[in-house]
Amino acid sequence: MKRFRLVLVLLIGLIMAAPPVGAQDDASLVLTLDAHGAVTPAMREYISRGLELAEQRGADLIILQLNTPGGDIGTTQEIVTAIRASEVPVVVYVAPRGAWAGSAGTIITLAGHAAAMAPETAIGAASPVGAQGEDLNETLETKAKEITKATVRALAERRGAKAVELAEATIESAKAVSANEALEAGLIDFVAADLPDLLAQLDGFEVQMADGPRTLETSGAVTEAVEVSFIEQLLAMLINPNIVFLLLTIGVQAIFIELSSPGGWVAGFIGVVCLSLAAYGLGILPVNWFGIVFLVISFVLFVLDIKAPTHGALTAAGIATFIVGALVLFNSPGTPQFQRVSLPLVIIVAVLTGAGFGVIVGFGIRALRAPIRAGRETLVGKIGYARSDLHLTGQVQVEAELWTAEAAEGSETIREGDKVEVVQVEGLRLRVRKI
Repeated sequence: MKRFRLVLVLLIGLIMAAPPVGAQDDASLVLTLDAHGAVTPAMREYISRGLELAEQRGADLIILQLNTPGGDIGTTQEIVTAIRASEVPVVVYVAPRGAWAGSAGTIITLAGHAAAMAPETAIGAASPVGAQGEDLNETLETKAKEITKATVRALAERRGAKAVELAEATIESAKAVSANEALEAGLIDFVAADLPDLLAQLDGFEVQMADGPRTLETSGAVTEAVEVSFIEQLLAMLINPNIVFLLLTIGVQAIFIELSSPGGWVAGFIGVVCLSLAAYGLGILPVNWFGIVFLVISFVLFVLDIKAPTHGALTAAGIATFIVGALVLFNSPGTPQFQRVSLPLVIIVAVLTGAGFGVIVGFGIRALRAPIRAGRETLVGKIGYARSDLHLTGQVQVEAELWTAEAAEGSETIREGDKVEVVQVEGLRLRVRKI
């Protein structure tokens, strides 16, 4: 009985000492997004997915690390709307060092419930431009600036008059400022060296949400990165002007090969796939459609040089037209540098394409100049032997075959066994002369 009581006391002591079931460390969950490059539909999809995931996971905070030269204003507005509608606080963090929130990136930064920048970063230069990167006319420019200024005023008014003034200046005069200058004006809330530093500064910071103020608790927070999905990576790749240019080149070339030599399916299939993928990028990037016309003309010239060889003249013209078309396609005056196709890439692809068609033309010319290797015409010049005397007609053996033959005009009399040479073929009859 005493032993039973002792065991019971020990069990009660162990139960009292054990932590309650489910009493675990209740650390905050912070999801981090990394949005870099031009503001495109691919970036919008990534950010929207991250916001939805944060709500599903019950995250306490989202940190959107941003590094962008800008992009389409329509896509930017959709991103701003998604951030402002988020039930999870969003902190936009312009990072790493050397990054910038240019043009549309300025508006996205202001849309965050809190904003921060790493040292040696910049923000601003948000003046609106046309779809091709060109300056707008006076009326359109005034309209675009006024609506954009109204947007940044609404986003920055909680930060004070100085922040609103600076935000409007980034639109009106394309003003850009450093991280410290933005902090001094109240345009951002923090300058943080890295993510841990940002989390430390955010702890206890109050943000204004749709349902009222909320105090952030980031001490000991668990951070988890939201990776870019394969589809989002593919979409981002398809709006790279260099990739679009290569897809167009391969697609058009493959289609012309299929049309020139119908019957196969590989070239046609490759062409259709490449042009379909390129069409996505062409629908987003600022494109001068005269460039497409020049590219098509260049391939027409290449094909014509194969069909009617001009000793490379059309191929040379095709290379020049190809280069002009590629440069006109994306490199129009006013197009931002990040949306331009690489000039060395254009020249290399043009030379390789022209060289490829040039090789085909060279093979065609050599084939035209090559001696005939099959048919009766190949018997001319062949040596054989007379199998009978040739008076009017007789028989000769040429290339192990017996032929009806007659002596050519001016030839010596041919006797059986004489060595002869074929000088002419008339139907199934040979004209020969005695050697």
